[in-house]
Amino acid sequence: MTEVSCKVAVLLSGSGSTLQNIFNHIDNGCMTGVAVELVVSSRSDAYGLERAKQRQVPTMVVESKRFRDAETKVTDWKAMSDEIHEVLKKYNIDLVILAGYMCMFIVPPELENKVMNVHPALIPAFSGQGMYGDRVHKAVVARGAKVTGCTVHFVTNEYDAGPIILQKTMPVTSAMTWEEVQNGVQNLERQAYPEAIFLYAAGRLTVKDGIVSIADAPPR
Repeated sequence: MTEVSCKVAVLLSGSGSTLQNIFNHIDNGCMTGVAVELVVSSRSDAYGLERAKQRQVPTMVVESKRFRDAETKVTDWKAMSDEIHEVLKKYNIDLVILAGYMCMFIVPPELENKVMNVHPALIPAFSGQGMYGDRVHKAVVARGAKVTGCTVHFVTNEYDAGPIILQKTMPVTSAMTWEEVQNGVQNLERQAYPEAIFLYAAGRLTVKDGIVSIADAPPR
């Protein structure tokens, strides 16, 4: 049995396709030392919970609607994040992965540079609050961008502003639809996210003054 060096928690809100991609890479031996120890969902009906249960991974639901004020419709992200953080501490989590998590996770000081997200564009382009999913790819096509891609970054308490870990790119032509751009970017995400997680687990990422450095792989 492979020794676990990096205990991962995955936060999601939907189908869990990113979670499944992580499972696949673990099964293929591409993420040595990584184990998903917990899956937290903001929705009780998220299929990602079922994917986790099929692997006997513990799950928890922390529904965002519990933290939404009935009158103002404002969600208390801090209170929700604090509840999740208490759960993470019980599992001694090393790294938190946002995987289609449609809520804001307020990162506590203890988790600085220990929370990752993947954005479907090349940050700082087409990023920030309100830029997610289809909106990003439609904006890329509408702007006539010639290149796009994905960015894996550490999460801070400002949208898409954390240190950049990895970026992967693809060309965009004037003949491409936003759906074609989306498909291409999703393929890049399936490569980049597991790669970034593995680099973290291998201890090859360091952050200084907001810049991520990647150490060379040790000689075999």
